[in-house]
Amino acid sequence: MPSSGTDNLAVLIDSDNAQPTVIAELLAEVARYGTATVKRAYGDWTTPNLAGWKEALHVHAIQPIQQFRYTTGKNATDSALIIDAMDLLHGGKVDGFCLVSSDSDFTRLATRIRESGLSVYGFGEQKTPKPFVAACDRFIFTEILRKSSLPAPVEDPSGTNLPALLSAAILDAAQEDGWALLAIVGSLILKNAPSFDARNFGYKKLGELVKAQPYLEVKAVSVGDGSPNAHLFVRLRAS
Repeated sequence: MPSSGTDNLAVLIDSDNAQPTVIAELLAEVARYGTATVKRAYGDWTTPNLAGWKEALHVHAIQPIQQFRYTTGKNATDSALIIDAMDLLHGGKVDGFCLVSSDSDFTRLATRIRESGLSVYGFGEQKTPKPFVAACDRFIFTEILRKSSLPAPVEDPSGTNLPALLSAAILDAAQEDGWALLAIVGSLILKNAPSFDARNFGYKKLGELVKAQPYLEVKAVSVGDGSPNAHLFVRLRAS
């Protein structure tokens, strides 16, 4: 189910497959969907490759979960994260999960959580395998969260055909006159492409992205009652 923005979320970080340099921006993104009531990072903290996480853990009050590597080649960290996630799921104290990893091993975990009716937000690099991306309600590529300016518009790293995706969603949401409420269009897009994000194309918001497409028309309709706010509508431009 989609987040209400007031949900209690469990943020579970696979430290072996995530970067501490983006954690501040990542938690700010999490705040758009709910409150991070659980923040845990999993890894073997005795190893030097996780030394860079120390400051991030303290600054952001993230609980480090120690998991020793008992056998070479076996990822005990993944197992520990999955066990904790299932405990939290059955505990009933969270409304959704934020899984931070670029590892496809969490694909089944994401689908299992969604089967229970809870939301799953994935965070990982653009190299994240497509099955894990598709298993989440929403997947955010961490490259777009970095402090540097947004990248120039490029092809979506997920391989999305932007014109086809936008056009299909608009046609599905369109009223008899062809106009579709942009908010509904955005919801339909995410159901088909969880990794879709206007920032992947260099735009901060979906409204900015659709306005830049030559095959689309956009109009703003006042909400009334003297409010300065307006609803955006979009439709395919007549050929």
